[in-house]
Amino acid sequence: MAKRGGNIVLNSYDDLFETQQSKDDAEKEKVDSLLIDDLHSFKHHPFKVLDNEEMNQMVESVQQFGILNPLIVRPDENGAYEIVSGHRRARAAELAGLTTVPAIVRQLDDDAAIILMVDSNLARENILPSEKAKAYAMKYEALKHQGKREGGSTFETIGEPAGESGKTVQRYIRLAGLLGELLDMVDKKQLGFVQGVDISYLT
Repeated sequence: MAKRGGNIVLNSYDDLFETQQSKDDAEKEKVDSLLIDDLHSFKHHPFKVLDNEEMNQMVESVQQFGILNPLIVRPDENGAYEIVSGHRRARAAELAGLTTVPAIVRQLDDDAAIILMVDSNLARENILPSEKAKAYAMKYEALKHQGKREGGSTFETIGEPAGESGKTVQRYIRLAGLLGELLDMVDKKQLGFVQGVDISYLT
């Protein structure tokens, strides 16, 4: 039976949607083996974890190689851990029948955790407009809480990891204010991105 927090050694592996900075940081930190049952999703996590064909491929990879890129988690008040980065890896491990996953435990406040969670996921491909909109809005609020000045420079900072302009980030944040049904229409390409942004200005 796995022990909570047992030390293991893993090589960093660029397999599943991490920023280079996150991978570099992970290489410098201790990796623990944590029980999957002790993990839970980040509150208001904006990125969908779908059991689709892409997930099936991840499960096959996990069954063959294991989880080679550790999750990043933070401890909660109940002795469990909140996933900051690695929700899809955790799901793939669960579907593959694993009981533990490699993870780095970091002490992060809410704002730092949100920024890390958003940046590590924006390196992925095939992100839905609604996911990016909610993620950018969360990061914007987190940066404001940290004392960053509002304005164009903040939007540029938000978009930099994904290579997007501050103006594009502003539009996505506007999109995040749409009702769920309208956001779904944008995701399904039944409503254009620009049209969705325009509608967000209506009362």
